[in-house]
Amino acid sequence: MKKFDRERVLLAVAGPVIALVVAVALTSIVLVASGKNPVEPYTLMFEQATFSDVQVLIINQASMYYIAALAVAIGFRMNLFNIGVDGQYQLAAMMAAIVGAHVALPAALQIPLLILTAVFTGMFWSGIAGVLKVTRGVSEVVATIMLNAIATSVIGYLWLPNVFGVKVGNNNTTGEMHESGWMPGIDMGAAGEIYGFVVIAVLLGIGYWVMLNRTRFGFDLRSSGASTTAAAASGVDPKRMVVTAMLLSGGLAGMAGLPILLGDTHTYSLNFPTGIGFLGIGIALLGRNNPTGIAFAALLWAWLDKASPELDFHDYDKEIAVIMQGLIVLSVVVSYEAVREWGLRRQQRRVGAELAAGHVLGASSANSTEKEVAGR
Repeated sequence: MKKFDRERVLLAVAGPVIALVVAVALTSIVLVASGKNPVEPYTLMFEQATFSDVQVLIINQASMYYIAALAVAIGFRMNLFNIGVDGQYQLAAMMAAIVGAHVALPAALQIPLLILTAVFTGMFWSGIAGVLKVTRGVSEVVATIMLNAIATSVIGYLWLPNVFGVKVGNNNTTGEMHESGWMPGIDMGAAGEIYGFVVIAVLLGIGYWVMLNRTRFGFDLRSSGASTTAAAASGVDPKRMVVTAMLLSGGLAGMAGLPILLGDTHTYSLNFPTGIGFLGIGIALLGRNNPTGIAFAALLWAWLDKASPELDFHDYDKEIAVIMQGLIVLSVVVSYEAVREWGLRRQQRRVGAELAAGHVLGASSANSTEKEVAGR
């Protein structure tokens, strides 16, 4: 491996490693300040990860985190901050649940219909922010935050009994979907069942990598995110790229709730997971917008979620995991900036050394030429 490649790999790995180490250290300090053992909580959570049923829960949860983080990462690649993933996936999941409860097709048609419903709902909701940005200059951050609030109101309206809502006790639901829309999972015996949508999540990660690194569109997307003026000079329409990136981000976000919707709940209710879109931001940051890095970050987040309840049985607050997640996000921002500055300094020193070497070589060549001319 060349020296430059080794340095690039080192820079890519250094940020997440530093963030995790700092987060663990700070969490341990919090535990010590609370009069708790700073090691035992980690031991308990690691022990939970050895149980097959917890492993299934972690994989299932990570699939939703992974898709949400991919949606955020596409925006990041274009230098866009799509904070609206949370509203996009919740509204998309509800629309898919409504369609699944009122349309009955064979499974070979029903499941693709529900996926497309979720994708297009997410694209529509994110596309509003994209259009506002390119036509009115509205920041996508402000637009997507407001759209999250509007999505919550739309969901509340759709839950009304005279619209699409079905009351089950005190719970608002959309009614149970037809069985043809239930996606079969991977049976793990007594450990439970892995959502079938996990396979699609893996395919989405592969497709994300191929699109960014092996297609002209991916190059245009990355170049536009790096410099819109340079991309425009090469013939790329920056406004079109903004709208396209937001549509792709929203389409992926729309699928973030499908693993649990199609594989477990089969309805959209008050118990449906919330906040996945915001967690996707931290996971995308920790994974450096790389599909493999995001996968490890999603598994880490899911492990903290599913292993932490055990802490309650050992006189530890399970909120320790929440504290650690928050510290990871803060540490990621700080460590990435520190690593970036370190990388820039190394690059500047390398360029300076190369220029100095070139100057010495040039001076030596000039002296040789002068001596040769003098000898003649």
